Amino acid sequence: MQHATKKGFTLLEILLVVAAIGILAGIVIVAINPGKQLADTRNAQRRVDIKTLLDASVQYQIDVGHFPSSITATPTEICKVGGACAGLIDLSVLVPTYVSSLPIDPLASASSNGTGYQISVSASTGRATVSAPSAERGAVISASN
Repeated sequence: MQHATKKGFTLLEILLVVAAIGILAGIVIVAINPGKQLADTRNAQRRVDIKTLLDASVQYQIDVGHFPSSITATPTEICKVGGACAGLIDLSVLVPTYVSSLPIDPLASASSNGTGYQISVSASTGRATVSAPSAERGAVISASN
């Protein structure tokens, strides 16, 4: 007489596989860290944007003989083109000759008149500095000519 054998997995085997998959999924999520990846991507965009703003300002200075007159020695936020620029730096003279449009910080508020980037020109050295004060994860993003 033959004994009937049951095929399949025991409850313990299934629980062990589910636990292993859960542990591996946790490791992958921590390794990928989407928050860090997104912040790093926004910071990369900020680096490109401040370089674009600095290059446009320097090219203007080379062509005209001075930086746009609205730039002060104190780091001040740049105004969006077409926005109300009270208290902000107006760089609309750069558009469209030196830059097609002024870049805006990836996390800048749509309701704000500012781009999220700051610019200043040192009174002593005449060097322009553009910075991204909203940089994430402790990054310091700034460029000078």
